[in-house]
Amino acid sequence: MRTADFQANLWTATAPPAGPAPPLVGDHEVDVAVVGAGFTGLSTALHLAEAGARVAVLEAGEPGYGASGRNNGQVIPAYSRHNPDDVVVEFGTEAGERLNDWVAGSADLVFGLIERHEIDCDAKRQGWLQPAHRPGRLAAARKKYEQWAARGAPVELLDGAATAALTGSPVYAHGGWLHRGGGHIQPLAYARGLARAAQAAGAAVHGQSPVQAVERDGNRWHLRTNQGGLRADQVVLATNAYAMGLWPRLRQTIVPVRSFHAATAPLGDNVARSVLPHGHGLSDTRQALWAFRKDRHGRLVTTAAPLFTAGARAAVTDTTIRRLSHAFPQIERPEPAFIWEGLIAMTPERLPRFHELAGGVYAGLGYAGRGIAMATAMGKLLAERCRGTPAAELPLPPTALKPLPMHRLVVPLSRSLVLYYRWKDGRG
Repeated sequence: MRTADFQANLWTATAPPAGPAPPLVGDHEVDVAVVGAGFTGLSTALHLAEAGARVAVLEAGEPGYGASGRNNGQVIPAYSRHNPDDVVVEFGTEAGERLNDWVAGSADLVFGLIERHEIDCDAKRQGWLQPAHRPGRLAAARKKYEQWAARGAPVELLDGAATAALTGSPVYAHGGWLHRGGGHIQPLAYARGLARAAQAAGAAVHGQSPVQAVERDGNRWHLRTNQGGLRADQVVLATNAYAMGLWPRLRQTIVPVRSFHAATAPLGDNVARSVLPHGHGLSDTRQALWAFRKDRHGRLVTTAAPLFTAGARAAVTDTTIRRLSHAFPQIERPEPAFIWEGLIAMTPERLPRFHELAGGVYAGLGYAGRGIAMATAMGKLLAERCRGTPAAELPLPPTALKPLPMHRLVVPLSRSLVLYYRWKDGRG
C-alpha cells in the first residue's frame, strides 16, 4: 500500500467511524463558506456556528483527510523554531506578546473543546518533553524553558536523570524541559469529533465536494463544486498545504513538505511500561526531528524524514528500525507496522500566517509541525475575524502574500536541507 494512501494511516485504522458528511448538491446560501475540513476549517465552522452564523464546510475528501488526520498526534503549545523573545523582536512588544499568549493558550483550547464536546480521541495531557539529543543542545532547551517560564507557562527544567526516567531512553540523559500543558491525541478521531460538534451547532459539513472555483458574485462570493454551489458573504480558505490551484498565489507562499510517520505493533506490557512510562509525548532538539509518543494500544509512533521520497517505504522502514533501536534498545524487534505520509505547510520563517486575500476572503496556514494546537486556535481567530473583530485586535496580524521566487524549485531543493540538518544535529 502506498504511504500516501489514507488507508495506510494508523489513525484511519483506529479512529471511531466517521459521521455523515454528504456531498454538496444544488445551490445554497450561507454567511460563511469554509474550504477544507481539517482542524482549521472545522474549528472555524464550530466557532461560527456556535455564534449563530450560517456556515458550510466544503472538503475534497472526508473530514480529517489531509494533514489533520495524518500527523504524529502531539499537541504542543510552543513554536517549532522560535522562542517567545524572538517573536517580540519580530512583531514588537504588544503584538509579539499577544501572539505568545495565543500560542501558549492553543493547547488549552484543544483540550477544552475535547472535554466540552466529549470527543472520543484518546486525549492524554501528561505533558510534552523536549530532551536535548546532545549536551551542546541543552543551552537551547534551557533558553526555551526560561522564556516560557517568564510568561507563566507550566514548564519545568529537567536534569539528565529526570529526562532519562521520563523518556525511558538512555540517549536522553543530558537534560531538557517539560511543558505540562502539552499532550497527545488520536488526530483523525479529533477531526471527526470537531466535525460532529460543528454539525451539532448547526454547521453543514460536506465531504467529496472539491471546490473548483471561488469567484466574485456582486457583493458576495460564489463557490462551485462538481454537484452544486455556495453563495457566501465571506470565505475562509483552510486548505493549508493542500491548497492546490484554488488561490495560486497563496500556495506559492508556503513550502508543502511531505512528512512521514511510522508506528510499531503494540509493544509487550513490560516494554511499553518502560518507554515514555508516564504517557508523555517527545520531540527532541534535532532539526531533523525525532518525535515519539505511544497510542492507547501501546504502539510507539515516530516521525521520519527520508532524503528521497521515491522508495520512501523501504527507507522509512530502515531508518525507523535504526532510530528505535538506538533510542529504545529495550524494544527487541522495532519494525514498523504502519507507515504513512501527509503534507505540512512550512513558511520560510516557520511561523503561522493569517491572510486577508480579498474583501471577505481569509486564510490561515503554515503551522510548521504544530498544527493540532495552532490550527485549532487559527480557526477560532478566523471565526472572530468573520464576525467583525478588527484585524488589529487579533493575536496574529494579517500578512501580505509574498510568493516565493521559483516556487516550483523550492520543494525539491528543500529536501536537500535534510542532509544539512543531519550534519548540524551531529555537531550538536
